[in-house]
Formats: sequence, C-alpha cells, structure tokens
Amino acid sequence: MSQSSLSAIRQTLEAGLSPVALELEDESHKHAGHAGVMHDHKGANRGDGGITHLRVRVVSPSFIGKSRVERHRIVNGLLEGEIARGLHALAIEAKAPGE
Repeated sequence: MSQSSLSAIRQTLEAGLSPVALELEDESHKHAGHAGVMHDHKGANRGDGGITHLRVRVVSPSFIGKSRVERHRIVNGLLEGEIARGLHALAIEAKAPGE
C-alpha cells in the first residue's frame, strides 16, 4: 500500500470529521487474488499501489444524532475520490463520542 494514499485518506477524514479518534488499517494484503485488488470497478489496472481494502475506526462529534447508515454515507462521501481510484472495500466503524 502506498503510504501517501493512507496519509491522504487520514487528512481527508480529519478535515471532514474533526475526529477525537481515528484508526486506519490497510487490509489490502489480506485480499490478494480478489478482483478488487488488481482492478478498480472500471476494470483499469490499479498501478498506483493504492489501497484496495480499508478498515476505518472513527469517533467524531459529527456523528451525534446520526444513524449508522448516515454515518457510513458521510465517510463514503468523504472518500469518494479514493473509491473512484480503486478503493474496493471499506469497513467502517463510526461512533459519536461516548459511544
């Protein structure tokens, strides 16, 4: 995985959510051989070495009063650029402070 991609994802989530806690785990290596590892959704080769499978654990005041689905939509929206570039799978654990 490209560290610059992980750094960019961290910056995007920090800017969009002002989290009190944020953990990112690149799980791409666990999925070697899966279709999304080598190709994005359009079938193009992902030659940038970017992340294909990512686990996000985030605690943010932005999630107060939001449902699980709303929280996931927020994170997916923030990462839409990475998804367009070939982020194939995104596991999200999104909580508000105190949860």
